[in-house]
Amino acid sequence: MSVKVIMPGVLTTVQDAGRFGYQKSGIRTAGVMDMESFEKANYLVGNEHGEAVLEATLYGGTMEFTEDTVIALTGADMEPKVNQVPVPMNRPIEIKTGDSLSLGMAKEGCRTYIAAAGGIDVPTVMGSRSTDIKCRIGGYQGRALAAGDEVKLGAGKSYEEVKDRRAQAVSYPALISLRVIPGPQEEYFTEQGKKTFYNETYTISDQSDRMGYRLEGAAVESVNGTDIVSDGIPLGAIQVPASGKPIILLADRQTTGGYAKIGTVCSFDIPKLVQAKPGDQVRFTPISVEEAQNMY
Repeated sequence: MSVKVIMPGVLTTVQDAGRFGYQKSGIRTAGVMDMESFEKANYLVGNEHGEAVLEATLYGGTMEFTEDTVIALTGADMEPKVNQVPVPMNRPIEIKTGDSLSLGMAKEGCRTYIAAAGGIDVPTVMGSRSTDIKCRIGGYQGRALAAGDEVKLGAGKSYEEVKDRRAQAVSYPALISLRVIPGPQEEYFTEQGKKTFYNETYTISDQSDRMGYRLEGAAVESVNGTDIVSDGIPLGAIQVPASGKPIILLADRQTTGGYAKIGTVCSFDIPKLVQAKPGDQVRFTPISVEEAQNMY
């Protein structure tokens, strides 16, 4: 059982929850950008938590299935069609041998998740099936899918077993409010710099990718530069380089970095952030660790 790529999307990769336990050796976590959509997709087809899926960015292309299966699509709406007939998002879809799935440009949002019953059956590398493109490990030959690639699928639940499952659709506005835990190097920035950061509306640059979102807008003023002795980089860390323009670090982030971090985006706001496209805008609101824990 497999899925064959007929026309590749802009960037379609195999991803799961991520590769953990190896950051001390310089191995990044990779994994899905939008954990919420990932978990919904696996639920809809009856998979165990953490099964690998396909993550399509901006445009999904066309793929063909070699055997009967069940799929589900969550996240950005790319107006999916099976055999040129529109199919719904956020619910199980019955697939027959030879069916083709086509995905267009994302109407709203940035990333679509395609789960298949039984998951994407590629070899695990250091405990994960996620693709790390920069290191060329995991997923399908460590790279994005290309025309002619054929990726194996596992054996999972039947359509009858999951046909009544549903997930709530999510809207993705062009202006996003992100809650931030200040620090850990907040003292590197002037009071005016912090005021700028929390009052400015920033625009996501076209130089953004799975590693991080670069932001355009007013520079964040530092006390005496932002170089630090490199330390660990958590998901959502907001580095401020010498330019003063923030960078939010995401799934393919480096394990350590040498720029001061003014704050960290709360994990529960990451899904809406990573569905933003270049040109969309973000604003930041500081909250305490205790507030964040209560919200989580």
